[in-house]
Amino acid sequence: MLITLIRTLLLYIVVVISLRLMGKRQIGQLQPSELVIAMMLSELASIPMESLGKPLLAGVIPIFTLVVAEITFSFLTLKSRTLRKIISGSPTVLIEKGQILEKELERLRYNIDDLLEELRTNGYSNINDIEYAIIESNGNLSVIPKSNKRPVTPDDLQLPLAYEGLPQLLITDGVINERVLSSAGLSVNWLIDKLQEYGIYDISTVFIASIDSGGKLYLQTKQSKKKDKK
Repeated sequence: MLITLIRTLLLYIVVVISLRLMGKRQIGQLQPSELVIAMMLSELASIPMESLGKPLLAGVIPIFTLVVAEITFSFLTLKSRTLRKIISGSPTVLIEKGQILEKELERLRYNIDDLLEELRTNGYSNINDIEYAIIESNGNLSVIPKSNKRPVTPDDLQLPLAYEGLPQLLITDGVINERVLSSAGLSVNWLIDKLQEYGIYDISTVFIASIDSGGKLYLQTKQSKKKDKK
């Protein structure tokens, strides 16, 4: 029983490392070749996991062979557009200038109900509102609405806006991130003084503290009490 547990944990670690080496992708964003590799990895890992008579290398070696092959093909597709098209496919236009391309739907075996469902998922219920709809190589549908149906932006209204960057986490679960503090040009003493303005004298009670590009501090204690201050 202990041997089975150890073998399972080792194979789990190997598969996780293998998937990490392949890159960060969600299941819905996997290319067909990547999805095949992921399925094969799980099958290869299950063989030595279920059969104690087979050595771990019987699963580990094929797993890393597939990973090396996937990384190699990924590198080659970066350099060759033709190979990238063969392995990953290419985007296909399904709606062009408000007209559904029936031949493309038939070629992809993509029915009208699926298309309408994807359009609704993207927030469009009327085909007349769509300029282009493109099914990407990973299967996702990209929708480009007509210009008069697009949301109004500050640029359209010629409104000047201040720069808004990503907030920086200064404290996470009671631990000060000194590297982030330093990159923001702040000090631990400054942070302590700010916390005391909120009546917080114990840093370990802070669940999260962040600061945005405008210098606005956000705090939340571990008791879920939220406070804002400019």
